[in-house]
Amino acid sequence: MSETTSTTPLKGSYSPVARGDIKRPQRRKTSGPSVIVGIGASAGGLDALEKFLRHVPKESGIAFVVVQHLDPTKPGTLPELLQRFTEMKVVQIKDRMRVKPDQVHVIPPDADLSILNGILHLMKPSAPRGLRLPIDHFLRSLADDRKEQCVGVVLSGMGSDGLAGMRAIKESGGFTLAQEPAEAKYDSMPKSVIDAGLADIVAPASELPERIIGVAVSRPLRAGGSLQIPDKGGCWLGKILVTLRARTKQDFSAYKKSTMYRRIERRMNIHKIDRIETYARMLQENPQETALLFKELLIGVTSFFRDPEAWEHLRTRTLPELLSGLPDGGALRAWVPGCSTGEEAYSLAITFKEAVEALNSSALYSLQIFATDLDPDAIEAARQGTYTANIEGDVPGELLARYFTAENGSYRVVKSIREMVVFATQNVIGDPPFTRIDLLTCRNLLIYLEQEQQSKLLALFAYSLNEGGVLFLGSAESIGGASDHFYPLDGKFRIFRRADRSGKMFAVMTLPHFQPLPPALPAPEASISSSPSKNLQDMADQFLLSRFTPAAVLVNEAGEILYINGRTGNYLEPAAGKVNWNVLAMAREGLRNELTIAFQTVRKHGSITLRNLKVEAGGKVRAVDVSIQAIEEPQSLRGMVMLTFSEQNTPPRKCSTRGKKGVAALERQEHLEHELEQMRFVLRTTVEEMQASQEELKSANEELQSTNEELQSTNEELTTSREEMQSLNEELQTLNAELQDKVDELSMTNDDMENLLNSTEIATIFLDEKFRIRRFTPQATAIVKLIPGDVGRPLADLVSDLPYPALFDEAAEVLRTLVYVEREISVRDGRWFMMRINPYRTRDNRIDGVVLTFHDISQAKRLEARLRETSAKFEELAGIGTGVVVPANETKGRL
Repeated sequence: MSETTSTTPLKGSYSPVARGDIKRPQRRKTSGPSVIVGIGASAGGLDALEKFLRHVPKESGIAFVVVQHLDPTKPGTLPELLQRFTEMKVVQIKDRMRVKPDQVHVIPPDADLSILNGILHLMKPSAPRGLRLPIDHFLRSLADDRKEQCVGVVLSGMGSDGLAGMRAIKESGGFTLAQEPAEAKYDSMPKSVIDAGLADIVAPASELPERIIGVAVSRPLRAGGSLQIPDKGGCWLGKILVTLRARTKQDFSAYKKSTMYRRIERRMNIHKIDRIETYARMLQENPQETALLFKELLIGVTSFFRDPEAWEHLRTRTLPELLSGLPDGGALRAWVPGCSTGEEAYSLAITFKEAVEALNSSALYSLQIFATDLDPDAIEAARQGTYTANIEGDVPGELLARYFTAENGSYRVVKSIREMVVFATQNVIGDPPFTRIDLLTCRNLLIYLEQEQQSKLLALFAYSLNEGGVLFLGSAESIGGASDHFYPLDGKFRIFRRADRSGKMFAVMTLPHFQPLPPALPAPEASISSSPSKNLQDMADQFLLSRFTPAAVLVNEAGEILYINGRTGNYLEPAAGKVNWNVLAMAREGLRNELTIAFQTVRKHGSITLRNLKVEAGGKVRAVDVSIQAIEEPQSLRGMVMLTFSEQNTPPRKCSTRGKKGVAALERQEHLEHELEQMRFVLRTTVEEMQASQEELKSANEELQSTNEELQSTNEELTTSREEMQSLNEELQTLNAELQDKVDELSMTNDDMENLLNSTEIATIFLDEKFRIRRFTPQATAIVKLIPGDVGRPLADLVSDLPYPALFDEAAEVLRTLVYVEREISVRDGRWFMMRINPYRTRDNRIDGVVLTFHDISQAKRLEARLRETSAKFEELAGIGTGVVVPANETKGRL
């Protein structure tokens, strides 16, 4: 499959090119790099880094920062190992080191790394050894510092470190790449990034450098991050939006043009397209690319407790103020539009729990959260409530232990938090909003929309909120021109309260109207003539039912309406937001609470009648009797419930003008008596239910509490142990790879040394400080009877041909004085050797024995002996040394 038709993150499907063929980006005149690449790796990362760096040209104008899980107790050898794979300079980072282009910067052990204005800062890790996420820490800092001019790369490794960092880079407009999981020795880290949809390109490690350099070449170096794609009048952008709307049924015309162009440019860079009209045409021909662009535009980037100080203010100030206005047992309603994968919604639920506990009140409060998003895949992930282990960097440890359970290397929110949130797919721009909301959390959504759409949404939020409701925005957002709808509670943390809407017209919204069920269609006239008596009876029955039978609804056990008879508009009305056919949600004020309690009673007693309930509809207050009957017969309706509404006509009282006050007092008394009767009914029902369940709950609660404490303690211990073991395992993997590389290097060095010693043909014996044999060369066996098993034995215990009893005395003197000794010695078979005794000095300048070398000088000694013999003969011929003077003529004769 070609790259342009891929439905998954783009994979490198081309043949790697030679380094000399890679097009290099133009170097800027400034000293800083054009792009900074943050590379995260863990177990198995050394092999991936080798493949990556071997394909990076020496002069690319790009800076590389390598962050790996290292053993904090061992010195860093990674720069030395990586230097062999690249022509670029590899350095270990020092505090306040400036990032330089065409250089590889490697994190040192036992340090967290950050970057500010192109300067690297080292910090002592605050997290325990098993909980450190150094890759996430640096990539987040890189995204904040470099914005669009940063690239994140995740290579082989265990766990999910790097996921949050890649999310931050993606949000800032940077470029993200991951190693192909099939190639990685450990695929957990790259796979977690790919599964989260955060990888722009997935390819083998050797192909990633070319893709990075291609982006650096094609991406314009723009001042202040402003993007300029040639598109006169937005013509091609409009065509792209039309294509998106036709295939995804979503309209992105309200998004900021700069955001649209930026996301489109990312896709163009991936496909190496330099003209927007070319990309627009490709989009029309490629439905898979449309889906990828749709995902790109959704910008599903979020995290737990983003801006912790704002959440702390919400917990300590805002939520207590909202709860102070609630009665005991009251409930808050919250809406989180643009919730993405649910972190924001769960953060709100946890914050609410913490706020309620901090009140130390006996009152019981609850929170119902409606979390919505345009992306159905994100909503499905949010419903699962499962997150990778890297949330440890966002969620404080205490909250992590209380509100999450560890499952197979991930965390799942506890049931009590999950039940507080209802997730639904919704387009906040076009779909009906939720209403009667007390707290609305919309963080980092408005910044992607045009100003006009922002104003409409803020007005919509004001409509959704109750009087005094609170709006919680992101740190980069404000209410702008909506000051008539909201006023700030705390401007620093972007928390606002809804202003009084009196006199304000919220005409910006187009809400769908409730459509009643269509009436049954009359039978065709042709059928009347065929069976007049039957149809007349049916029509008569229909007429009587429509005129004289009371309004009624048939519901199932859950309260969902199945059938409506008569006019029920005076008693039921549709709830705002998503269509909800539950009779309890549709009941008007005056009926809702009573129906809720009555439903519970009907399940036990079968039927109940609520009398003289006051319902306000159409500007009038009506007295209504509601009969609720559980149906047993016929069998097909068993388990259903019938609600019948009977409106009571109260005749007006005739009274004189003087008696008006007495009549008013009497009506007031009747109203109070009715309310008292209702309250007695509610109280009696509640007491019965509480007494029935109190004992069961008490015993069950005690057992569950003790069990929960034990499980929580065990879970914390297991989680901590697992995290420590995983961290240690990753460090050991990295250390093992480094040691393996060192072993290979040592083997090569040993081979070189052995060949060197053999080529010199010098007999050499290495002794320790007690003159035990450490090693020897093959030539030494011709002098001392040595076999491989003699290593470790004292040299004095072995048979040798050396008639040299002072050997060990002189060796001891060498150890004492560190001055070498050189002697000519002969062995029993007549060979001569120049023996030299040197001290054995280690790399750390420590004396650890002696080295005996025997250079064969037998040939020199033979030549010396022959020379002496020849010299002696000449001396004898010349009469030297005989004491006899030979005459000249005799000498001549002899010669």
